[in-house]
Order: sequence, then structure tokens, then C-alpha cells
Amino acid sequence: MLPTLHGEKIVMRLLDKENLRLDMTKLGFEAESLAKFQKAIFKPYGMVLVTGPTGSGKTNTLYSAISQLNTPDRNILTAEDPVEFQLPGINQVQMKEQIGLNFAAALRSFLRQDPNIILVGEIRDFETAEIAIKAALTGHMVLSTLHTNDAPSTISRLMNMGIEPFLVATSVHLICAQRLVRRVCQDCKVEEEATPQLLMDAGYTLEEAKTVKVYKGQGCSTCGNKGYKGRVALYEVLEITDELRELILVGASALELRKKGIEQGMISLRRSGLIKVAVGATTLEEVYRETVL
Repeated sequence: MLPTLHGEKIVMRLLDKENLRLDMTKLGFEAESLAKFQKAIFKPYGMVLVTGPTGSGKTNTLYSAISQLNTPDRNILTAEDPVEFQLPGINQVQMKEQIGLNFAAALRSFLRQDPNIILVGEIRDFETAEIAIKAALTGHMVLSTLHTNDAPSTISRLMNMGIEPFLVATSVHLICAQRLVRRVCQDCKVEEEATPQLLMDAGYTLEEAKTVKVYKGQGCSTCGNKGYKGRVALYEVLEITDELRELILVGASALELRKKGIEQGMISLRRSGLIKVAVGATTLEEVYRETVL
């Protein structure tokens, strides 16, 4: 709630337990990105970060990850603010600032509980980041979120918080940036005209622009005449390889990290969007709204 000049502005978060998707194959990952993500979360220790603005589906992605990891022999602890969904077999802790129970305090307590996997709802400050990274370096798998524009800029964000480059390079295994775009209604989907130049301006190659078909929803009773029904995620998965670690250690910029990541096969948010446009899952307008070239 926010007091404004003419009354209160309210934002409501509607949590639909029926629509919580814990199957990672249905979230929107491209096959190669999903393979990298799953390889990282199944490592015995280290850190995997999911980034994006509020409401981009980060919590759903993390819940899907720990659901895959949730076996009787694994001790999983989560620190969340708020606990959005209750997951069986996982020890979930609700943050409460009034009594001093914040992410940093919870993490300190977690390390005395001999956990295998720790989920931190969000890294907001140096103290939380420092404890999370130390946990990742001492035999724990740490999953968490940050607010950054894309995967490579997450490295710069951690350093801006005060984390030393060598700690970032040795602890972080993978960074996943994501956005949510609206899905084209399948009941009223029709092909839309798009010139090759328009498609190339969006990011397609000349060869792709000659063959790609784009779609839009005309609007029907199923989608409330909006042309969209449901949402799908765009993913940018940056695997921290030895070459990227060397760049981090010498203080490379987010731009340099992005170039190296793409060289090594990273699918950018824009590219993820273009792939979904090509299969008729979303529209160019939605991709333009959420991504940049």
C-alpha cells in the first residue's frame, strides 16, 4: 500500500495454488538452457542465482528447482518473505523483521542445521550476500534471487554490494535471468504479416526472416477478446565456465561477460523471446516489451 495525493495505491499479489507449475520442462526453458540449469542445481555445493524484476516468476522457477531436489535424504531449508506456497518435505521459514529474523539471521541459523540445500528468498544486502557465498563455498548448494536486468550484470551487482571478485568467481555456478510474456490464445491464433526487414530488426537472421511466421490472437470468448491467455517465461542462462571465471577475476564488465557468454552458447532473453515467437507461443510486441537486443 502506498499513500498518494488522492488516496491509497494498492498492489495485490494473487497466488493461485492450482496453477503452481513445478515441472521445469513446462516453464519455458529452451532445451539447452534447461540442461545447464539442471546440471548446476544438482551439484553438491555452489550458488545458482535467478534474477529479474518483481513478478517475473523467479519464485516459481526456484520452487520447481527444489521440488526436483526434494528427496528424503536431502535436508532443504528455505528463508522466504513471504512463504508463497507450502511444499511438503521442505523446511520453510517465514522472515519476520520485527523480531530480528531477516535473511542474514536465518542463514546463520541454517548453517547450524547441517543443510544440503539452502534457498534464500532474495539477496538484498552485503551481509546476506556474504553469508550465502560463504555457505556455497563450504559444502552447501545455495539457491537465491537478485534484482538485475540480465544474467551478466548480476556479477557486477554482487561486486557493487562489496563481494570480492574471487569469491564471486569461485562460488557462483550459474545465473538465470527471466521475464514473463503473455501467451497467444490458441483458440483465436492467426498468422500476422511481417516483412523480413521487421523480423531482422527484431533480431532474426536473414535466413530465419525468410521462413519465420509470426502469430497474434484475434480475440475470442476464451481469452476475453484480449488475444492472450496465460503466460510463458523467457530465460537467459549463463553458465560460469573457467573462461568466464578468469574474466570475473580481472574485473571484466557486464558487456564483456555477455559477449563471452553468447560465444559459449548462452541464449539471451531476446533470443529466447524470438524462439517463442517462431513457434507461435507469443508475439513480437510482447518480446519488445520485455527484452532488448
